[in-house]
Amino acid sequence: MASNLDGDRLLAVFEALRATHGPQDWWPAQTPFEVMVGAVLTQNTSWTNVEHGLKNLATLGALTAPAILALPEPELADRLRPVGYFNVKARRLRAFCAAYLAHGGLEGLSRLATPELRHRLLAIQGVGPETADDILLYAFDRPVFVVDAYTRRLLSRLGELDGNEGYETIRQGLETALGRDVALFNEYHALIVRHAKEVCRTRPRCGVCCLAELCAGRQG
Repeated sequence: MASNLDGDRLLAVFEALRATHGPQDWWPAQTPFEVMVGAVLTQNTSWTNVEHGLKNLATLGALTAPAILALPEPELADRLRPVGYFNVKARRLRAFCAAYLAHGGLEGLSRLATPELRHRLLAIQGVGPETADDILLYAFDRPVFVVDAYTRRLLSRLGELDGNEGYETIRQGLETALGRDVALFNEYHALIVRHAKEVCRTRPRCGVCCLAELCAGRQG
C-alpha cells in the first residue's frame, strides 16, 4: 500500500499536527557532526539520555571525529554510559568517526549525490536505514523521509499502511506522495515523533487526538 500513499491526505495530517503541536525546530544540535553523533547514539534510547552523553563528550572537548577517535575505547564507553549499550555504541561511534574522516569529513561527504552518500553511510558498522536517513535529512539537508516505529504506528492507524511494508517501501512511498521537500520532511518527522509520544501511544489517547476525524483506527 505504501506505493499508493495519498499525498493530499498526508498533507492534511501534517497541517493538523503542526496546528496542534507547533514548530518543532529539529534536530536539536549545534553542528552537523553533532547531529550525526546524536543519530548514532539515539538508537534504542531517549533523546534526553543522548543529551547527557553528548554533554559528557563536550566537557572533554571531544565532539569532533579526531577527538573521539583519540579517546581510549573504555573511556569513550564510560562517557557514553547515559545512552545505554555504551560499549556497543562506543564501538559504533568510533567506526562512524573513522569512516567520516576516511571520506573527507563533512566537506567530502557533502559533495556526494544523495544515493551514493546513503550507500556509504549504510556501509558503516552499526548504521542502519533509520540512522542513515536521520543523518541525510538533518545533517546534510537531503530530501529523505525518516521512517521510524512512530511513523509506522501512526500511518498504520490512519489506514495508509497495511503494517507489513518494508522500510524502503514506506520511505519511497512517502517521498513520492509528498514530493522531495527537505523542510517538510524535517518538520513532518519531528511532528510524528511528538504526536506518537504524547497522543498516539501504544495505548492511544484517541479522545484528545487532532487526527481523530482522519483516523481509520480511532478507538471509542
